[in-house]
Amino acid sequence: MKKISILLVTAVLLSSCVSKKKFVALEQQHGETVSELTKTRVEKEDLENKFAAIEARVNQYNAKIQSLNDNVEGLKIENKAKFEVSKDGTVASVASKEKMRATLQNVNPEKLAGAKTLKDSMNLAVQYNLNKALNTSDLNEDDEIVVDINETVVMISIDDDMLFNTASYKVGNKADKILQKLADVINSEPSLDVMVEGHTDSRTINTPKISDNWELSVLRATSVVKKLQNQFKVAPEQLIASGRSSYQPLVENNSSSNRAKNRRTRIILMPNIDKFFAMMEAK
Repeated sequence: MKKISILLVTAVLLSSCVSKKKFVALEQQHGETVSELTKTRVEKEDLENKFAAIEARVNQYNAKIQSLNDNVEGLKIENKAKFEVSKDGTVASVASKEKMRATLQNVNPEKLAGAKTLKDSMNLAVQYNLNKALNTSDLNEDDEIVVDINETVVMISIDDDMLFNTASYKVGNKADKILQKLADVINSEPSLDVMVEGHTDSRTINTPKISDNWELSVLRATSVVKKLQNQFKVAPEQLIASGRSSYQPLVENNSSSNRAKNRRTRIILMPNIDKFFAMMEAK
């Protein structure tokens, strides 16, 4: 019995020793795991900080790239807006020249061949665009309307037969189509100045209402100006009425057909060339 008791005590002691070793081992393992976890956490935070720094740097680089792109676009726009002076003294922006070249592709090659300078080319382009805007072909009055350019000033000459009755200064309804088209061009560009010039033939006139050709030419110009203002809503501050009497004839006043050519109203547009091309491009 005594032997049995000793054996039991020994077994219990041995059993207690094994459990303690396991406990210590587990505790050590737990400590290592906690240490590893802490290390992993630190590494994770370090990686997150590095990633945030890289992301911030990438954003910074992207912002710089975008800024450079914006600067490039800005420089392109600025370059197009720059004015250049040609050998013949013509001043035009790069953008206007580009639009002018595009327009000249539509111009009659024979006319284009005669353009020796930038000014000649610009005049052809402006003339083409204005003819296109006025589109006189639907008026059946092609011989009575002439568009010409002089030093980039646009001149539209309209025979008086289309505008007035003989010795009258009242504008007839026959002129409404061309005046409406002309008003559309003027109204689309507020910077235009528009001078309306009256021209007569050399025959004298003296009536209760009109004393001479000076008065007739001015009255006719004033009538056109008033119609553009009142009927077609052109701003009056853009308009100038003037008369030339019979002193700037196109041809000699030696026949009825020649006198008819000299009786005319000339409408002079003085455009800002850059705005003129922009206006024509929008049509």
